[in-house]
Amino acid sequence: MHKQLLSINRRKVMLSAVAGVSGLALGRAFDAPVQAQSAAMSVSNAGNYHFRVGDIKATVVSDGTIGGPPRIYASDAPELELSEALRQAFLPSDYLTLNLNTLLIETGGRRILLEAGAGQTMGLHGGKIFANLTALGLRPDDIDVIVVSHTHPDHVGNLRAADGSKAFPRATVFAPRADWDFFVRGEPDLSYMPVPEDFRRRFGAAIKRSVEPIAKDVELYEAGTEIVPGLTTLVAGGHTPGMATFLVHSGDAQLLLTADLAYHPVVNIDNAWLPGPDRDKETAQAARQRIFDRAASERMLVLGFHYPFPGLGRMLKLYHAYAWVPAQWQV
Repeated sequence: MHKQLLSINRRKVMLSAVAGVSGLALGRAFDAPVQAQSAAMSVSNAGNYHFRVGDIKATVVSDGTIGGPPRIYASDAPELELSEALRQAFLPSDYLTLNLNTLLIETGGRRILLEAGAGQTMGLHGGKIFANLTALGLRPDDIDVIVVSHTHPDHVGNLRAADGSKAFPRATVFAPRADWDFFVRGEPDLSYMPVPEDFRRRFGAAIKRSVEPIAKDVELYEAGTEIVPGLTTLVAGGHTPGMATFLVHSGDAQLLLTADLAYHPVVNIDNAWLPGPDRDKETAQAARQRIFDRAASERMLVLGFHYPFPGLGRMLKLYHAYAWVPAQWQV
């Protein structure tokens, strides 16, 4: 009986999540457009979403989308179960779209961007952050601080301008030390990634190329430290050696950013399948459970970097599983 109730409740929550919000990859093989998207559309939807965390002004700023075969993001999913989960969520079975939800917070007289976004390092549908900042009346040199959770291309791609200079000329960039040592200073072994070898080569090269302009003055941090008052990093390694998640806090208000602990609620929360790009799956799973448990028990507002825009919601604990509940839209 408990299993039946769990199945029914999880399905209801999953379907309500998909209904409540809008629906990885370097190179053409992973950047194929979804058939339902009209190439004729000439007007873009809004790419900014405003809210507050206590006294902190916060804005989700979209950098666009990336995506790839669902199997990449649900590496241990039985084929029929994966297909059925996608079908029930009204998602295509051959391509999973992932959003790029950067967060701009304004606190202590500074504008701080959490995650730099992909640019077009992982497909042609990224790189929208600059137009969306312009829509806010901001220029790249209005950003004071950028903090990245880890150094994958979709989180650092926008650090480099087309001419090779700093895309955000005034910003101090913070990156996790363990990731910098592994991906930037070393020649990383990416054989764990469930993608073709040429993709892995481009992936590694894109990281080094993206961070070149800021390499001389990057600030390296250890996960678990406070970057600025109101912004604390949380240890969340496993996806990469040094990945952190972020806790934005002001008074009693809290916002948890989950970085790449999960790619999409349908495959990594409503269904707890393991992301293929996790370098150390056991460590990543432990971090995922620890942080999701905290989010659920403290009823935190959560922002998922890759979740359907604007990516805000809460974790609901159902017996031994989780469900994603999108936050109500604020006008």
